[in-house]
Amino acid sequence: MAMAMDRLPTPRLFRLLVFDWDGTLADSTAIIAGALQQACRDLDLPAPDDAAARFVIGLGLADALRRIAPTLPSAEYPRLSERYREHYLARDPEIPLFGGTREMLDELDARGFQLAIATGKTRVGLTRALAQQRLAHRFVASRCADEGFPKPHPDMLLNLMDRCGVDAVETLMIGDTTHDLELARNAGARALAVTYGAHTLAGLADLSPLATVASVAELASWLRANA
Repeated sequence: MAMAMDRLPTPRLFRLLVFDWDGTLADSTAIIAGALQQACRDLDLPAPDDAAARFVIGLGLADALRRIAPTLPSAEYPRLSERYREHYLARDPEIPLFGGTREMLDELDARGFQLAIATGKTRVGLTRALAQQRLAHRFVASRCADEGFPKPHPDMLLNLMDRCGVDAVETLMIGDTTHDLELARNAGARALAVTYGAHTLAGLADLSPLATVASVAELASWLRANA
């Protein structure tokens, strides 16, 4: 017997959903920005304002430090990096997931999507975060900034697509920064922007993501209806 038209399954548009971590799944934006600002003060450098500190979130640490302290001699960047790490790690254990994140990932996993992470964190940092949140089992693959070219170079996404056996047209990058959206564009994939993280709605919209969502609840709803 033919299936009734109103009961036909919705065609799946994407097979691989790639999430940024900081500012997309983890509510860490204020802590990262504050650590960057305090690290600059420790070295008697002008501290970036909140917008400037938030803008570099998602980049590799070396790129981020060069942007917030462009006048600092390169030989001094290890000191700045050390100060940043000390301030960040002091508050790292208190970083929560955004409300609803765990339930959203559970649902997406149950629906059969491959879930992955593309992050500006180091491998050590991501491993620590996944262990703290007990989420490592939810992701089939991940790629970190110290394992290749950082965002917005396409390396991260190309690597993940290759490892997961998925084409660019079947891949959706989900992130809170223009670096995430540029990563997707450079890799030939589509992107979805969340506006509750580091970058502004105006900046994200300029890169024409499939949609912009203002909460994890909206993100879960959009994925349920459109992914």
